[in-house]
Amino acid sequence: MGSALRYELKREDVFDFARAVGAETHQRGDELEFVRCPYCHGGSAGADKDTFSINLKSGAFKCMRASCGKEGHFVELCRDFDYRLDFEQPKIFRKLPQKKIVSADSAVEYLKSRGISEAVTRRFHVTAQAKRPNILVFPFYDETGKLVCVKYRKTDFKKGVDKSKEWFESDTMPILFGMDQCSGFDRLVITEGQIDSLSVAEAGIPNAVSVPNGASGFTWLTYCADWIGRFKEIVVFGDCEHGHITLLDTLTARLPSTITVKAVRMVDYLGEKDANDILRTYGPRAVAAAVERAETPRIENVKDLADVQSVDLNKMEKILTGIAEVDRTIRGMAMGQLVLLTGKRGEGKSTLMSQIVAEALNQNRRVFVYSGELADFHFKRWLDLQIAGSNNVVEETNGFGDKDYTLAPETVASINEWYRGRAYIYDNGFIVPDGSELESLPDTVERVIREYNVQLVCIDNLMTAMETVSSQNDLYLAQSNFVGRLKAIAAKYSVVVLLVAHPRKNSGGDDNDAISGAAEITNKADIVMTYNRGVKDEEGGETDYSGGMIKIIKNRLTGYLRPTDKSAVRVTYAPKSKRIYDAGMRSERVYGWERMQRPDKDDAVDDLPF
Repeated sequence: MGSALRYELKREDVFDFARAVGAETHQRGDELEFVRCPYCHGGSAGADKDTFSINLKSGAFKCMRASCGKEGHFVELCRDFDYRLDFEQPKIFRKLPQKKIVSADSAVEYLKSRGISEAVTRRFHVTAQAKRPNILVFPFYDETGKLVCVKYRKTDFKKGVDKSKEWFESDTMPILFGMDQCSGFDRLVITEGQIDSLSVAEAGIPNAVSVPNGASGFTWLTYCADWIGRFKEIVVFGDCEHGHITLLDTLTARLPSTITVKAVRMVDYLGEKDANDILRTYGPRAVAAAVERAETPRIENVKDLADVQSVDLNKMEKILTGIAEVDRTIRGMAMGQLVLLTGKRGEGKSTLMSQIVAEALNQNRRVFVYSGELADFHFKRWLDLQIAGSNNVVEETNGFGDKDYTLAPETVASINEWYRGRAYIYDNGFIVPDGSELESLPDTVERVIREYNVQLVCIDNLMTAMETVSSQNDLYLAQSNFVGRLKAIAAKYSVVVLLVAHPRKNSGGDDNDAISGAAEITNKADIVMTYNRGVKDEEGGETDYSGGMIKIIKNRLTGYLRPTDKSAVRVTYAPKSKRIYDAGMRSERVYGWERMQRPDKDDAVDDLPF
């Protein structure tokens, strides 16, 4: 005999295999990762994802789940799932004896206990082994009535004691059970198990078949594709497990587009797992109704536009920046938006961010701050100065003859009480306990939002949040993914996320493409603002650092922009209080803590009853 042909790995073979088994995949470098392992399916609850991968260069595969641990070469994987590669010879199946099968009484009695009548059992020729009546025998006939496969099922299977619950006669062709009972090509109902297809037949529904070996094996499709392709409509009546209908995804992906594929609605399972459970609990009418009410499955991430809630953009809940011309332009920062703040290094982006934090607190919002560059006490003092205002800041002369600005202890105490329970900051000094992993910043942000009801998240800045990524290419990808995650969090929880980002080196820092990192960062943002503290006079003379300007170069909600030096919002900077406010503002804003200390005259009680 000549030697067998040697297989050379082809990337397209790996992708074709993934499609054949209905796997959801994504490529990471040279690894094709499966969302769920084809062997263990992510565990009993399907919770473990992305544990299985195939190397596209070597062909090595492995599942990282300890309880699974399947590994080997791609050729072995194909063998396990009966997926034939081009280098292999076509499989030759056994020819089974063609003789009349009479249903055994033990098979009739067992299936009666499962709600299946004697008439249906005999029509489908289900029987039992003569010497072992506890072993059901399911004969598989093709559409011509030829017996091509036999499956056995142990009716008194004991987990942990018996080796197998179901098995096939060796080297027989896998096809659909019940093909010979079908007539016409209008509708075909496909179930996961033979007893389920018998249950559908019991309900009076014609053309009920079942896959031979459960939801994970689709080798039968190769031998039944032409026959299935003649039907106008397929109804998938798989098992309803963990909010998912088995068989549905793979059949939808692999059947011709000319066939209408429907699925039994979740609600029509009536809390049961499969067709036989429905039959035994609710009777044949419920099974028939489930088939008749089957619908074309909705794509989970697509919705009918008419079902989308109508929202008045002008009345959306917003957080104001406190700078009137900025708020007039952007109409405030709407809940669910990602706001990007950029500008030249050292020009005051962090100052403007903390000013917005002060404004949010004054609007009775809860805030969370990540400051990768400032110690927590440094950020707190800066924010407290802004909240206090110039009238409450104490001037002191230092040893160099210059002015220092500080706060009286009682002022700090009042401010603390005002925002206690409403302002939170990331603890950069937190030490991870041995054996634990530090959760990602987005994970922390989600927890803070859920547990502390935070409505404004401020991250200063993007680069310090990405310090663990080394490669520049990986860095840009990680930044894009990081910002995408923040955008999703903002939308999911209806909060505002404000992200500070530096411009690239050697850039002016005034346009979207100048921001450090991937261009997708600005694409994901809803609002992009730049802040520059130094402004040259109109004749191009000395730079004035007493104020600054804010440009609005992207505004997704309304489209109004102020992108040029001429249209930019002019602001004033107060060194004493670190506040940034409208250039034309005549008096400083009084925040809530101070009103608590000094109630307005109208609020004072002059005529006490004692």
